[in-house]
Amino acid sequence: MAVKFSKFISIFFHPINFPIIGAFIYFLFIPKHIFKPQEYTILMVIFIGTYVFPLVFLYLLKRFGMINSYYMANIEERKFPTLLFLFISIIIGNWLYRTEIVHLLSILYFGYGLGFLVSYIFLYLNLKISLHTAAIGGLIGFLIYFSISYKLNIIGIISAFFVLAGIIASARLRLKAHTLSEVFIGFLAGIFTQFITYAIYYIM
Repeated sequence: MAVKFSKFISIFFHPINFPIIGAFIYFLFIPKHIFKPQEYTILMVIFIGTYVFPLVFLYLLKRFGMINSYYMANIEERKFPTLLFLFISIIIGNWLYRTEIVHLLSILYFGYGLGFLVSYIFLYLNLKISLHTAAIGGLIGFLIYFSISYKLNIIGIISAFFVLAGIIASARLRLKAHTLSEVFIGFLAGIFTQFITYAIYYIM
């Protein structure tokens, strides 16, 4: 039962879910007015770029035997997808930044891009950090500076995601998908790459 629950958590809270979750929370709480057609267009582009395209891409990789599973358990099979997701994150972030009305949201995707870069570097050190914990860690980091920037009281949501991060980390460990250090480093990488990106944005 515990293993089945862990598999459910790993699938339901797959890393590709968190970029669109972050965008939904952003538009739900942002105090500035954005016209609904603009909001829907932005959400649709993000959904296609960070969810639909990666799903199709992962399916094709598995279909042609380039990866054994959607979790990419092998270090070598993670390298190319990690680079692709890095470029997707940068492209989405750059597009959002150029729209000028959602600068802060663009930082989420630049931060994820930096997180993928860190993950890619670790692959060459024979360490496959957990993208599950990196993804939710990145979202938590974003929500922290989002709440500070707009003076929002969303401590309840942030706390809930911290609890969820613990559940996800436990699931990945129970499935023996990662070691404790890989899960922990992934989470820290997710949070701190967001803070670093925000700091760069704030300085500029």
